[in-house]
Amino acid sequence: MLTMIFACDEQNAIGKDGDLPWRQSTDLQHFKRITLGGTIVMGRKTWESLPGILPNRRHLVMTRSIRKDVETVDFDDVLKLANTGEIFVIGGGEIYNLFLPHVQKIHRTIIHCEVENPDTFAPAISASEFAVASSEFVNKSDRDQFDMTFEMLERI
Repeated sequence: MLTMIFACDEQNAIGKDGDLPWRQSTDLQHFKRITLGGTIVMGRKTWESLPGILPNRRHLVMTRSIRKDVETVDFDDVLKLANTGEIFVIGGGEIYNLFLPHVQKIHRTIIHCEVENPDTFAPAISASEFAVASSEFVNKSDRDQFDMTFEMLERI
């Protein structure tokens, strides 16, 4: 099964200048809780933006280049793997758009802000294709910039 996970602002922005446009410790802990022990798939730019290997997760990077620092896959490899277990699509924007038609579940964190001049966006989620199965508003902590809402959407 393919599951997408991302945080976006209230206008669907997910990135600016190759990075997350906010500092949200609570959301990072949420991401860790959901993906721990699983397989995460991402594009090259997302891989290069990480601080390194995230503990206790299998990392798969979609790239046309041969890499020795991480396991690489193509689109068909990911779809085959999704038949054997849950795969988490973690970005970036192009990768989200590529896999959206095949995703069964989406973990979306809405960061209650509007990013100025964002350059990367999450795909538009159609209410005719996905329904909100759960939603939880979370007040910002001392280590967060903004309040947030954790949503879990399922394909209808």
